Amino acid sequence: MIRTANAALAAMTVSFGLNFSMGVFFAPTAAAYGISATALALAAALSTALTGLVQWRIGALLDQIGARAVLAVGLILTSGSYLVLSVVHETWEFVAAYMVLGGLGFAASSSLTITTLISRSYGSEAGPALARAAIGINLGQVLAPWAATSLFEPVGVRATYVLLGTAGLVVTAILWTQLPGDRVETSRSARGESLAGRVKVLVSFGLHAATMYVVVLMLPKHAIEAGWSVAGTGRLVALAAVSAGLTSALVSRLLRRHSPETLLRFLYGVRTLSLALAVLVPGPEVLVAVAVLFGAASFPMIPLTMAVLSRGLDRARIGRTLAPAWVTHQLAAAAGLGVAAIVHTLTDSYRGYFALGLAFSVAAAVLLTPTRKPVTVS
Repeated sequence: MIRTANAALAAMTVSFGLNFSMGVFFAPTAAAYGISATALALAAALSTALTGLVQWRIGALLDQIGARAVLAVGLILTSGSYLVLSVVHETWEFVAAYMVLGGLGFAASSSLTITTLISRSYGSEAGPALARAAIGINLGQVLAPWAATSLFEPVGVRATYVLLGTAGLVVTAILWTQLPGDRVETSRSARGESLAGRVKVLVSFGLHAATMYVVVLMLPKHAIEAGWSVAGTGRLVALAAVSAGLTSALVSRLLRRHSPETLLRFLYGVRTLSLALAVLVPGPEVLVAVAVLFGAASFPMIPLTMAVLSRGLDRARIGRTLAPAWVTHQLAAAAGLGVAAIVHTLTDSYRGYFALGLAFSVAAAVLLTPTRKPVTVS
């Protein structure tokens, strides 16, 4: 079973590394391709929306053919999107490749697939394994942005797309020989179980996504507007990823003594602090603290939320059951990116949306706080 968590970690390194590293590509791509910042933001929003819309079908495929096959196809599409982006010339070609290949690839290789793979191996003890695999999210964010920002100057933007896409395909080929085949069990029901009793968790997950995607993808551009260099923004993203990886490793141990809900509330408090700094403290230097605190608090929330939502679910239907959570997550992220683009257009800054993200974080923490039952005095 340790092999499953390690393979999932490697897969998430490729999937999330390539997906979230697009943020450091935005400024150099705009300059090299002649594409406006608005078009890039639109491409990110459309890709994220498509990822959410197809989660229903991804969930069904996970239950029908297994997570191993779905994951491999997703990684191929995600890596292939980089190769296609290296040869496009028109704005519509870039948007289409990013949206379709990137959106579908990430949909098939992100957390829904990994959660299904691990839950079928670990059952009710999936929490620590999910947290361990989530370190791959942060490892990808360290390696991919660092590689990209190091390659931009010596080889150019197009060649950087080629090299990262090729690396993703090589890792996928190796993973195919290492990923364990998950057993697809036959269920008498063609539908997933109801998540009606977990609505508050679903809403908090949406608020989480509406904040996280904007900060992760737009923080490099925000930093450049604040005076950072392109190479500096890569280091900033890597710093956030390192802090997130350390927190994920710690969370996998803390889950032995604390509930996921308790850890989630604490992390939302840390995230609120990071966004308060981004909104209230002027100057470019504060972005170091913002990146560290936001990274440490945000990414570990994904496996913790999945641990809560997947608790006690039928393994044969877990893909279809958890699909609505990822529809909510991705569509909220897409909406957040769209609103952030509008805020930036109107104010020439992302600071206004960071304030909105602060409010979202407070609301998410409140939703996860248990309601005290009234005490009857006799």
